[in-house]
Amino acid sequence: MEMKPLTIGFTTKPLSGWGRYPVQSCHIFRPEKRSELAATLASGLQPSYISRGLGRSYGDAALNDHAGVIWHVLLNRFLSFDSSSGVLECEGGVSLAEIIQYFLPRGWFLPVTPGTKFVTVGGAIAADIHGKNHHKEGSFSSFVRNFRLLIPGGEVLLCSPTVNAPVFWATVGGMGLTGIILSARLQLRRVECAYVLVDFQKARNLEEALATMEESDERYQYSVAWIDGLATGKALGRGVLMRGDHAVAADLPARVRNPLAALVGFQWNLLFDFPSGTLNRLTVKGFNTAYYALHRNLTRELVSFEKFFYPLDAILQWNRMYGRHGFVQYQIALPQASGREGLRAILDRLARSGRASFLAVLKRFGDAGPGLLSFPLRGYTLALDIPVARGLIPFLHELDRMTLDHGGRIYLAKDAVLRAEDFAAMYPRLEPFRVIQRKLDPQGLLSSSLARRLAIVETHV
Repeated sequence: MEMKPLTIGFTTKPLSGWGRYPVQSCHIFRPEKRSELAATLASGLQPSYISRGLGRSYGDAALNDHAGVIWHVLLNRFLSFDSSSGVLECEGGVSLAEIIQYFLPRGWFLPVTPGTKFVTVGGAIAADIHGKNHHKEGSFSSFVRNFRLLIPGGEVLLCSPTVNAPVFWATVGGMGLTGIILSARLQLRRVECAYVLVDFQKARNLEEALATMEESDERYQYSVAWIDGLATGKALGRGVLMRGDHAVAADLPARVRNPLAALVGFQWNLLFDFPSGTLNRLTVKGFNTAYYALHRNLTRELVSFEKFFYPLDAILQWNRMYGRHGFVQYQIALPQASGREGLRAILDRLARSGRASFLAVLKRFGDAGPGLLSFPLRGYTLALDIPVARGLIPFLHELDRMTLDHGGRIYLAKDAVLRAEDFAAMYPRLEPFRVIQRKLDPQGLLSSSLARRLAIVETHV
């Protein structure tokens, strides 16, 4: 029987990351089958392509200005699950939310999760995401047994830490530039319930927060701190530490009849953009003052996994709070030796700038992983949300240089403005990555706006 030729269509529309900055015109493909991916790459319809999941990278990592974006939202099938070992095989478009929905009731949870569950497995590997437990257990890639990678020539490579290992470690953190992740096998974590036991502790300043985290983090599986980005003087870096471990069934009160049933809270859907400037120095200062004052020191507080891991997921489209101009999430990693000095300098500069960060989150990192472009390094990481306004880019370039001067780096999944020369200085394994990437993609079919801005890949005309 004669086979009909595959018809490949696309739509063109303005697209952005979660920060809503920048906005670029992209040609969007929505394949429904894995077999369509190779045909799309070979079609010649676009000069280059980049994969996109649920759009939760903040800047231009999943944008491809006037070129192809392959959306994986329809490639989200579970393929197999070993109930004895907890190894799940799934397509790259499966979301962490879907994994939780189907496997938490069976007693399995994610071994590493970022601050939102609306992230795909392919995106989690491409960004080598981290969570509140990096100081203990490393990045997402630590729990990836293997994946199948479609490279531009049409070949599918099985990659793991022992099979095609150089390609595996280039793809982990490689921002989708080595190939398309078709499927992956992940190790899930066995849990007894859907709750976390959390200790809350206030810190009067950055020094106290860091000293407490360094002294006690190893006793907790998860550790994170909210930081007041507007506090100055003796209160610079004051915050609230939240450290916890998975609860067990015996920790739950008798009224909880199903320990693995997630506590369903009210979910808001923000249907409109806040007026630009709503999150300004005055409003954020008021929120920060109230948030710090209302928190108390508590031990072994029983908290649902949703509230502990994903507080902002309770507000769908929460990025609209920053108005139509959007915001930049700026996340840095600083090494242990110079981290304290660097954090003090950057928080002081932020406070003096008059720019308000509604969210400021501090964590400690464990050892860096083998991923050539993976973000974490042993030390500290600070994430800031800064509204887009006049003069923001020069200000962030100033922070880039301060970060670089202290031996740090910027997280590519959240970057929107970093310069190529600063990026190259921050990531010493960039050239080995480029060598592998060029071998996998000699024609330059895989690219993104971020990759060209940072000169990660060569530009082919």
